[in-house]
Amino acid sequence: MRILELEEKAVNEMTDLMKAVVLARFGGVDAFELRDVAVGQVGPRQVRVRVHASAVNPLDYQIRRGDYADLVALPAIIGHDISGVIEEIGSHVTEFRPGDEVYYTPRIFGGPGSYAEQHIADVELVGRKPQNLSHLEAASLTLVGGTVWEALVSRAQLTVGETILIHGGTGGVGTIAIQIANAIGARVITTAKPADHEFMRSLGADAAIDYTTTDYIDAVAELTQGNGVDVVFDTIGGDTLTRSPLTLADAGRVVSIVDITQPQNLIEAWGKNAAYHFVFTRQNRGKLDALTTLVERGLVKPVIGATLPLARTGEAHELLENRRSYALRGKVTIDVTGDTVVLPPRIT
Repeated sequence: MRILELEEKAVNEMTDLMKAVVLARFGGVDAFELRDVAVGQVGPRQVRVRVHASAVNPLDYQIRRGDYADLVALPAIIGHDISGVIEEIGSHVTEFRPGDEVYYTPRIFGGPGSYAEQHIADVELVGRKPQNLSHLEAASLTLVGGTVWEALVSRAQLTVGETILIHGGTGGVGTIAIQIANAIGARVITTAKPADHEFMRSLGADAAIDYTTTDYIDAVAELTQGNGVDVVFDTIGGDTLTRSPLTLADAGRVVSIVDITQPQNLIEAWGKNAAYHFVFTRQNRGKLDALTTLVERGLVKPVIGATLPLARTGEAHELLENRRSYALRGKVTIDVTGDTVVLPPRIT
């Protein structure tokens, strides 16, 4: 009888395994390994989600290459976007039931991430997936959507009739920022290559500046009759961060999501009485619910530029990290339950 019990225990343990892409070491895209790993136990205020889709963010490849080595213990499952279906709820969870479709960002630097077939999350992080989106579309929104909401609504407090300059309009963050700013009722100016200008306008941009041939500071002055913009949303950093105050109206605001590794000279901001906000987003259901409202009203639509299956996560990283080599618009997503492959063309 004891032998049978041990055999049954071994079988049960095998059923509690899942496929996951594990970061075995810090380095290049070959640092990932597809492994069988344990699923884990659900706590009283947690849910276990069958992950249908994930996505890739700059934060992910920064973690992979070792930029945050002190905060990530290896081996690690990383990733910050999940859309899926709840399979199990904790004993104290009343907000959801098994079978509910949800989307969310796992806790950043707080445990396993999204590059896996299953994920256990604190229920407070989890929001109901917009009904009009696929799992791939929903997964493309969680981190960028929460980041944009915090940057434009909570921090910059962008309002109707104001003008905003959004740097990097074709990126995963930029495409959502344009739509949310437009939904707020702001006038939107963005920077993009000429081939993307019509696409930018289709998302809600009022004007697009060709940053490859035009100084955006001069272009903004012309577009605003010298008045400047009320808000700058920086998704690029570097010179963009230091020069952006030159586009501001008096008492304007700059919101940046790019971390700063070198001292910055912000004397131009001082001259404009400008306010600076540096955003490292915090996850919560409230921001997701607000985003869901906009999505279900048709005011925000995800933009997906590439999709790869879970086993090809390294290639997904390479696409995003070297996006300037591709005609890539929007997000790079990961089809966790399928084998979808959609690749952007290379720029020759």
